[in-house]
Amino acid sequence: MTVYTCKNGVRIVSEEIPHVRSISVGIWVGAGSRFESPEENGITHFIEHMLFKGTKTRTARQIAEEFDRIGGEINAFTSKENTCYYAKVLDHHGEMAVSILADMFFNSTFDENELDKERQVVLEEILMSEDAPDDDVHEQLWGVMYPTDALGLPILGTNKTLSTFSSDTIRQYIDKHYCPENIVVSIAGNVTKDLLLHIEELFGSFERSPNAVETTLTNPVFHSGKFVKERDVEQSHLAISFPAISVMDPKLNDFIALNNIVGGNMSSRLFQEVREERGLAYTIYSYQSCYADVGAFTIYGSTNNQQLSVMQDTINETLGKVRTHGITDIELVNAKEQLKGSFVLGMEGTNSRMSRNGRNELIHGRHKSIDEVISEIDEVSMDKVNDLINSILNADPAIAIIGQGVK
Repeated sequence: MTVYTCKNGVRIVSEEIPHVRSISVGIWVGAGSRFESPEENGITHFIEHMLFKGTKTRTARQIAEEFDRIGGEINAFTSKENTCYYAKVLDHHGEMAVSILADMFFNSTFDENELDKERQVVLEEILMSEDAPDDDVHEQLWGVMYPTDALGLPILGTNKTLSTFSSDTIRQYIDKHYCPENIVVSIAGNVTKDLLLHIEELFGSFERSPNAVETTLTNPVFHSGKFVKERDVEQSHLAISFPAISVMDPKLNDFIALNNIVGGNMSSRLFQEVREERGLAYTIYSYQSCYADVGAFTIYGSTNNQQLSVMQDTINETLGKVRTHGITDIELVNAKEQLKGSFVLGMEGTNSRMSRNGRNELIHGRHKSIDEVISEIDEVSMDKVNDLINSILNADPAIAIIGQGVK
């Protein structure tokens, strides 16, 4: 795996896997919803959509047809801290895939008619999320955790902010955040020298806008509290979150192990107690969210409206046992082996390698070998995990509930 920095600051990360016949390429941008002003909420995600809506030389239909013609896949996503435009194609179509992505990235027209159509598409996406209580409850939870910070606002934005976006506001945002030093092009697979030179030619010469801004972290303060929404649904949806650590914290592997033990898999405490032993829920799990300066440990479960309080009590009892007695030796061993297994198995495809490399370069600026990662997982210990239990699970949580007759 190699990293090359172009003269303008764009970084190209390349991992050659000569035995495969595909390549995956992603353009990673250090721009996400948490770096938007309140008036801009949702514009990062809207720009992600608009890059597919036509360039100076290609219509939206032509972009789709060209990728279909070469049997490729193209997509994108927006998170709270970054955006990625990515494609996977057969290796001999690599230059075409990169050329189309670059055309979208640099030459999108942001036509007003297309803006209006895509505004409606994103509004439908917002409504779809609001209609799905298992999605909506997590959005509401972040609003409880960070009520005065952009980290608590929805990535999709709102109907109100969406209505204000124009080609001018889009270009102003791109000028501020889509600057060379904030961009990583990550490619993995059967990569050739000619393909890398093609990427450098396309991405290595554009200049930083004079309106570019430095990304600053807000280090927002976590708020405990409770959000309740009454809805006529068959199930009640519960999300509970505790303040946790950032992605930069050296205790990150300890945190991931803790999550696995508490609710990250089928043998976890919550899955076994809530679902297997008591039959209270079909869906019960926990997950970690780690950002550059803060993090969260979240538990989600859904059950029929009459059993909500029983499920919530069972979750609290399970967490209470973890706080009081810590974890067991066998849980620690199993969690570490699962972490190693999921990490190594997740490295099997070109897309996963491209994603890992792009994210590592953009966030950490360094790349650990597989052996280094496994060695760090092996260093996870009982004391380290128990220390995290004390610091995370003893805090007052944020809670969001959506259901019928909830309080």
